[in-house]
Amino acid sequence: MSDLLHHHIKLPEGSIEKQTTTLNLGPTHPATHGVMQNIIELDGERIVSAEQTIGYIHRAFEKLAERRPLYQITPLTDRLNYCSSPLNNMGWHMACEKLLGVKTPKRVDYLRVIIMELARISDHLICNSIVGVDSGAYTGFLYVMQQRELIYEIYEEICGSRLTTNIGRIGGFERNFNATAFEKLDKFLKEFPKVWKEFEDLFTRNRIFMDRLKGTGAISSERALSYGFTGPNLRASGVDYDVRVHTPYCSYEDFDFVVPVGTTGDNYDRFLVRGEEVWQSLNIIEQAKRKLEEFTGADAEIYHADVPEYYLPKKEDVYTKMEALIWHFKIVMGETAIPKGEVYHSIEAANGELGFYFISDGGRTPYRLHFRRPCFIYYQAYSELTKGAMLSDAIMTMSSLNLIAGEMDA
Repeated sequence: MSDLLHHHIKLPEGSIEKQTTTLNLGPTHPATHGVMQNIIELDGERIVSAEQTIGYIHRAFEKLAERRPLYQITPLTDRLNYCSSPLNNMGWHMACEKLLGVKTPKRVDYLRVIIMELARISDHLICNSIVGVDSGAYTGFLYVMQQRELIYEIYEEICGSRLTTNIGRIGGFERNFNATAFEKLDKFLKEFPKVWKEFEDLFTRNRIFMDRLKGTGAISSERALSYGFTGPNLRASGVDYDVRVHTPYCSYEDFDFVVPVGTTGDNYDRFLVRGEEVWQSLNIIEQAKRKLEEFTGADAEIYHADVPEYYLPKKEDVYTKMEALIWHFKIVMGETAIPKGEVYHSIEAANGELGFYFISDGGRTPYRLHFRRPCFIYYQAYSELTKGAMLSDAIMTMSSLNLIAGEMDA
């Protein structure tokens, strides 16, 4: 599973010869949680240097997107950070809406906020429980995975999918949330806080866990900004930056929540920041639910913007009406005109600022599309974060950064 090469370093005459070991951590090592390679030079168990290698699952997303109409790009975004696919889907739809000049109704925004915050919770509980697994504590991971299933059941009720969701459409959702979806959401909101509190009680003040994380993998706010860190990994180093607050989208300005900020930028602070963000996401979902209750009558049936040129017609109409079938074909196959323009839209994804740089020349597909993937940026700093650390600390650093191979290799 690991390749070992021994190197003898020649030192000045009279000194003791020193031996280092090169460890090939990955690309198929279980501790990497993905297909990535780290070539680590060790002096005993201490890391002298590390070199990252990516590209093992590079799928040419951006080039594929340049050959596909807008709706056929949405499933590609699922495969970025697959732990929180709805955030990728909706970020892409918002980028399209920015270019097309589509204004979504408030109710659509609030429905999106609920799904995006559920996705953030799902991502954070995976990250923090995996940090526990890599420190030797497996039980917490199994415990919170039961709650992730509740989130996936909500997705399934809304769009029929669970992991790679392809959820939503340009302008909103494919259907209104039914009563069962809200019942499942209520069940999650009732059961999950108790479970998350128990999970935090198990880890947060656990002396063994704290000793494994505190002081390891630390990065200063200056260095984090130099690399281009965003999201929980930047906030853990003390920088109060959250796209939802600094550049509000999807009516996030209507919500009251706190942005957790750390001080040391180490593995422990990253764990704490993500843990607190879960509580804030629960708070946001509760607020969104209350806001939805204010919509009555016909307003309570709104789940998409009025953009027939880009919004897929109802499936029952496609099967029975010629006009709906024609529009369905035109939209899916990219026969509707895309205006010329250049936009950048970013959202606060679970791992940080997920951006879409979209250039259109008026054709049926994007002229150029670039995904700003936060994990790709974090991984550049991995050598610096692990130099001089123990090998076991390098594993914890990889986990707390939440490096997702699918997001790095777009």
